[in-house]
Amino acid sequence: MLKWFRYAVLAFSLTACLPALAQQDFVTVQHVPHVSNLRTGSFIPMPTTHARGLSSLPAGVGSPHANAASRSRLTRGRRNPGDLEYQGGAVLPTAVQHAIFTDPSSSCPPNSCWGDPIGFLSDLDKSAMIHLSDQYVGTSAPHRYPVGDNFVVPSYNPSAGVGQPFTNLDLAILAYSVAAQTGGLGLGNIYHVFLVPGQDVCFDSTFKVCYSPDNFKTWAFCAYHGSAQDTNGNVVLYTVEPFQNVSGCNVRPDTPNGQLTDSTNNVLSHEFFETITDPVGDGWWNSLNNGIFGEEIGDECSFLLFTATDVFFDPNLVRLNQNNYAVQPEYSNSQHACSTSAGGD
Repeated sequence: MLKWFRYAVLAFSLTACLPALAQQDFVTVQHVPHVSNLRTGSFIPMPTTHARGLSSLPAGVGSPHANAASRSRLTRGRRNPGDLEYQGGAVLPTAVQHAIFTDPSSSCPPNSCWGDPIGFLSDLDKSAMIHLSDQYVGTSAPHRYPVGDNFVVPSYNPSAGVGQPFTNLDLAILAYSVAAQTGGLGLGNIYHVFLVPGQDVCFDSTFKVCYSPDNFKTWAFCAYHGSAQDTNGNVVLYTVEPFQNVSGCNVRPDTPNGQLTDSTNNVLSHEFFETITDPVGDGWWNSLNNGIFGEEIGDECSFLLFTATDVFFDPNLVRLNQNNYAVQPEYSNSQHACSTSAGGD
């Protein structure tokens, strides 16, 4: 996520056949207990198309990379200014992915309300595009990010009350609780938390830095990835995926599966690649003082399309596991460019 949105707490028509929406089974989680000993890590958000171009952090918000300059001095030799640098921490050579759908309903059923994110994640795992990450995670093995169990949480409300925004801590507790109840804690699992249309989420209980299409003053990001840890050292990795088919987060209107599906997949892909290459903030990101300091694999390649009436994310057309999608490219050190294929496009 862009450098000015890195926070000190784990703090983005062509005619084609749509991929078939597979039948899905969901595990229902009825109870999410309060977790008092959970400490959130880096909160790393994907800015809206409207927010792009800001040059500083919101007031009172610091960057976890502000003290990282000493590490960047360790670089030796010539580097491309866009290349990511390894910071010495965790990466994910393999992980099982899970979707968590909060408060679904008959008008917003799990998975299909957002297009088909489960099908997309499965196709991405089986695609050539996934091998862009080989150079960062140290393996070229196939099918290393499969989709596991997926979850429905029918009645989890924000700590501030029904109708109020979630906080990052609210959703960290949700992901942690699902993981703890199903044996999914640790760096071997990623939980993607999907929020229903109209549900906002903010950095904290000040409600000043948010996904909030209904409140432009506080609206800063489209999605984010994060982590949290309990006092025993158990970690949960998660992404937060608010409803993306809104102005400021959606893709241009001519993509293969329509704006709903491809807007969801574009941001989900962004957060997924950043989670596997920089899960807790000390993996791969740009550490040069060149205007893109702190940017991760997805940030450098999140392109925009400006029209007379709006600004859209401008993804590439890709074929994943024989299905057509529109998603942004990711940065490749080996190609010194943004790409959708390990071999280059």
